[in-house]
Amino acid sequence: MAGSQETSDVHDLRSALARLREHPGHLLETDHPVDPIAELAGVYKRVGAGGTVERPTRTGPAMIFNNVEGFEDARVLVGLMADRDRVGLLLEASPRELTQRMARAVKDAISPVEVGPAKALCQQVVHRADDPGFDLRKLLPAPTNTEQDAGPYFCLGLVLSSDPEGKKGTDVTIHRLCVQNKDELTIFFAPGWHIDAFRKIAEGQGKPLAVSVNMGLDPAIHIGACFEAPTTPYGYDELAIAGGLRGRPVELVDCVTQPEKSIAAAEVVIEGEILPDVRAAEDQNTHTGHAMPEFPGYNGPANPALPVLKVTAVTTRTDPILQTLVGPGEEHVSLAGIPTEASIYNACEAAMPGFVTEVFAHRSGGGKFLAIMKVRKTNAFDDGRVRQAALVAFGVYSELKNVIMVDEDVDVFDTDDVLWAMQTRMQGNRDVIAIPGVSGHVLDPSQTPGYDPTLPAKGTTSKTIYDATAPYHLRDEFERAHFHEVDPHPYAPDLFPEPDGGQGGGPDGDGDGRTDSGRDSSQTRVKRSHHD
Repeated sequence: MAGSQETSDVHDLRSALARLREHPGHLLETDHPVDPIAELAGVYKRVGAGGTVERPTRTGPAMIFNNVEGFEDARVLVGLMADRDRVGLLLEASPRELTQRMARAVKDAISPVEVGPAKALCQQVVHRADDPGFDLRKLLPAPTNTEQDAGPYFCLGLVLSSDPEGKKGTDVTIHRLCVQNKDELTIFFAPGWHIDAFRKIAEGQGKPLAVSVNMGLDPAIHIGACFEAPTTPYGYDELAIAGGLRGRPVELVDCVTQPEKSIAAAEVVIEGEILPDVRAAEDQNTHTGHAMPEFPGYNGPANPALPVLKVTAVTTRTDPILQTLVGPGEEHVSLAGIPTEASIYNACEAAMPGFVTEVFAHRSGGGKFLAIMKVRKTNAFDDGRVRQAALVAFGVYSELKNVIMVDEDVDVFDTDDVLWAMQTRMQGNRDVIAIPGVSGHVLDPSQTPGYDPTLPAKGTTSKTIYDATAPYHLRDEFERAHFHEVDPHPYAPDLFPEPDGGQGGGPDGDGDGRTDSGRDSSQTRVKRSHHD
């Protein structure tokens, strides 16, 4: 696979889709009509959402819906990164090596560059909010995930903004954006997000904060934007990580109506400003009491007072593709989890080189709550370093809730193997360590004083280390039974079409040791020109 400094032929969303078309089973295109309100997500729940989505669901292809009801020329893409195998194809790494690939990109970061109007593909079509008849709701088919959603959402809107005081540069973050009327969105900020700090500075000055919302991007941009502090501290421009992944800088252009930048190759850009001292209920139009299903798998409560983003323009490429995701699906696991893995891996490598060899942010925690870490013990002192590594992980990623530590002979990507280690190499009274009263994540419904009255506030939790490693002095008693290595190809050629040379299996890409046999390999070709 290419190194992090090799220029890739994937440079925007369309080139990413072109790559997937070369790999059967990873992209399904349909002309069957679909309603963006609940139906589109309902279809993808069955086709390929995965993650913490209500069962039945599965790992499957990304989907392009070419016939979105109520939108004559709109296309919607969902699930681009809802499969670890597919992320590997798009980022040029094996599924098992994505952690290290992302870890190198942080070290090899390349800052974005500004380019002129000639390269502003995102501005091939411009809709100004002050034009008669402008209505965001008729321009872009923002979907809802469920019938209880507060409203239509842009779920993969990468918000770009800059420090109003000019001290901390530019930041990019994916935010929950609910469409409220023809030119207004509400925007949700989790505690500590850097663009919210920019907003508060501007609001303190009585000024709006200029932003661009960028959608339909090179997947390297979206996944690079999901790193968090301390890996990317306040003032760090995460677009530089995408530059490190691709070996070339992300290109930015001046917005049409705002003193801000947008991503030149984006399919869709919403330009606007976050208004000072203006708040709105997230479900003001529906009164459902719910926001949308988030990564833990629950419909969270609608926020009664969120900042308001006033839209001043929508700019697009010709025949644009609107990109979305299913909130609790496997795509969130990829977007949040792989940067989590890389952050933990880099921090542990700096603290104790060579000790932590693999990290997997498991789908059951949405890529945020659960990490499985493999360690290499070489002496008795390493028994203590196991728990030290877990503490490093908690320190580098504040939203992490549980860590399972395993030995070198356990496959971190195979849930059954991890659970086996927990059953045979762990005693609850000595190997489970709870750390109470630590900051966590507000979207976990168990992290509330109502669930646990000892918690001081919502988003505070007890963090847990599960040490499922064998004690070093007893290592011989915990050696697994070894089988004779045989090439299975002659005996089962349909299952093993190529001799594996006795190498054994690696992760298949779905993160739990399953095969791809359930993936739909069909591809319905679109019938009209897309000007791609």
